[in-house]
Parts: sequence; C-alpha cells; structure tokens
Amino acid sequence: MTSTAADVLRLLAVRGETLAVAESLTGGLVAAAITAVPGASNAFRGSVTAYATELKQQLLGVDATLLDQRGAVDAQVAAQMADGVRKALGADWGISTTGVAGPEEQDGRPVGTVHVAVAGPSTADSGAFGGGKVSSLRLNGGRTEIRMESVRSVLALLLEELAGEQTGNERAQDTEQNGGT
Repeated sequence: MTSTAADVLRLLAVRGETLAVAESLTGGLVAAAITAVPGASNAFRGSVTAYATELKQQLLGVDATLLDQRGAVDAQVAAQMADGVRKALGADWGISTTGVAGPEEQDGRPVGTVHVAVAGPSTADSGAFGGGKVSSLRLNGGRTEIRMESVRSVLALLLEELAGEQTGNERAQDTEQNGGT
C-alpha cells in the first residue's frame, strides 16, 4: 500500500498537482497511508473524515436529497465526496471512501459494500455522478480487512487515473520531441 501511495505522490509531484482525501469507513487510513510516504507534503493538501452522514453534506457538499433517498453508502455519494473535498481543500484531485465495514449492515447495505471515487481536473465537469470515476466493490473479510482493502482500492483507482493521463501527456511530449511526427 505504501508503494502505491508513493507512486501516486510521485506522479502528482511530476505534474505539479495536489491531492485531498474524503473518508468515511476508512476513518483516516487513506490519509495515514499517504502521509507515511516521506515528502507527502509536496502534494498532499489534507483530508476530511466525515464519518457522520450529515457531515458529508455540511463539509463536502454532498446533496442532502441524495443522502436522504439513498443513504451514505452510494456510488453517487462517493463521487460527490471526492469532488467536494477537492473543492473544499483547494486540490487538483480528490479521492473518497464510503461503505460498510461492519459488523452490521447500514442503510440496508450489507457488510463489505464499498464505493471509492476519484475526481480530478479532467473529470471536474463531467459525468452524472458529480464528476469523477467510481468503483463499487463487494469486499469479503472482517472490519479490518474491508477497511484496508478500501484504502488499497482508492489509491489504485487514483493511480490508474494518474497513469492514464500521464501516458497521454507523455505521448504528446514525445511527439514534440520528435519534431511533431
């Protein structure tokens, strides 16, 4: 997990971009994984642990009607959390986690239901989810395993987004270096 966080931070530094984190079920574990990497302060702006549902609306701008209708464990909520923390903390990228780690179901969602999301500069104004990419998971294991896999999954999703964009940027740079051919 530390290597994924290090890769994320390296790509962000190369791009001169920043990251903010919104967490629910992971309770600060994503931020801890990121800040375990030396030099994290070059790209990491901060985090919001919005464990209580009303804080998702108050601090992260998640739509109150959405929360009332679907509850906090929802793909669209995850997307709005990621976009909301990005805006609230003034970062280029936002990531989020929401879900049910157990031991009991929440809002009718079974233990292991998790949604992780990424919102960034290229996703800011796109998508019905409020801008971003969401991964919906059904995880097995106990509370600790579900929370740790959620951390791994959100960092992997962000790395995938950054690497995909980096690949596109590298192609553009290669074209310039090769005289536009």
